[in-house]
Amino acid sequence: MKIAYFDCFAGISGDMTLGALIDAGADVEKLQDALSGLHLHGYKIEVKSVEKSHIMATDVNVVVDDHHHHHHRGLTHIREIIQQSGLSGWVKDTAIRIFTRLAEAEAKVHGSTPDEVHFHEVGAVDAIVDIVGTAICLELLDRPKVVASPLPTFHGFATGAHGTFPLPAPATVELLQGVPLRRFDVEGELVTPTGAAIITTIASEFGSMPSMSINKVGHGSGKKEREFPNLLRVILGEGVGDYPSSGRIVVIETNIDDFNPQFYDSVMERLFSAGALDVYLSPIQMKKNRPGTLLSVLCPFDKAHEFSEIVLKETSTLGVRITEWDRICLDRRWQEVETDYGRIRIKIGELGGKIINASPEYEDCKKAADAHNVPVKLVYDAAVAAYSDIM
Repeated sequence: MKIAYFDCFAGISGDMTLGALIDAGADVEKLQDALSGLHLHGYKIEVKSVEKSHIMATDVNVVVDDHHHHHHRGLTHIREIIQQSGLSGWVKDTAIRIFTRLAEAEAKVHGSTPDEVHFHEVGAVDAIVDIVGTAICLELLDRPKVVASPLPTFHGFATGAHGTFPLPAPATVELLQGVPLRRFDVEGELVTPTGAAIITTIASEFGSMPSMSINKVGHGSGKKEREFPNLLRVILGEGVGDYPSSGRIVVIETNIDDFNPQFYDSVMERLFSAGALDVYLSPIQMKKNRPGTLLSVLCPFDKAHEFSEIVLKETSTLGVRITEWDRICLDRRWQEVETDYGRIRIKIGELGGKIINASPEYEDCKKAADAHNVPVKLVYDAAVAAYSDIM
């Protein structure tokens, strides 16, 4: 499986991402040819080698003339530009997902909706080139699985279209919810809203570098001179021990024959809310020919005591059995697709970097079906068709 590890030791921005991916091997001419399909005018891409703290890197600068620089666009317009281009389905979907995340964050900050957000710097030509260009470069590098390092913390103030604001920018804070951060605490913007939208969309996980053999390293240069190397490092390689995810889990079981069956719904709800991997009931025949129920709970290895306590408190059992199991599963990730009924998540299972299973998320389909008053199977089929179109 091809892996791209984004080592964001100095943060991430749109131009740093483009620079790192080009430095790692994405062909600039093919990138520019693909971008020409957007039919955007009034800009050019300057690519040059620079030295940052004695490390050679690629600096990318999207030069926009004054008229086009102030041409602000909304999310709907940007989607139309991307959809009407000659780009591949995968590139279109990736770029639109990045812009949608960015719009959702901006909308929350400004008390608006994603479709009503009127982008400023974000909707300018340079941001479109950064985001769409990132998707194109990833495709040129054979769509690697992206893993990212924790992102550095920073502080200070900056001035933009909405005046002076604290750093990280409010939209950046929204985008980084749930993302691990590493204490760095320098003054100045290290993670831009565009950079945050890109990495939180394309990265399947955040953490240390995965087991991999390195084939290529690319460095993308930041614009400001700092006391540390202002670079984004992208490490390309092949996964080592390319097998499905595995690990130890605990199975908690108990036989029950004196419990009101109406209460199992509440028990299962409590267990799933606590983070159970799975909960299921099996009919069994117990002593004295009593019909009973086998309650089985699958949970993380280190949560055995917590889940045993829930079962003991919530049911009529006097004890539970605990066994340890090895588990092998496909690598899993989500991908959203656009349908006539809205955006639907597709759950994808991969083995060795190859897609083995892909299916629409039922709850998304059900919610969309209810909203549009149509059968859920229509939404499900539309999601399958939309996913097929981008693959």
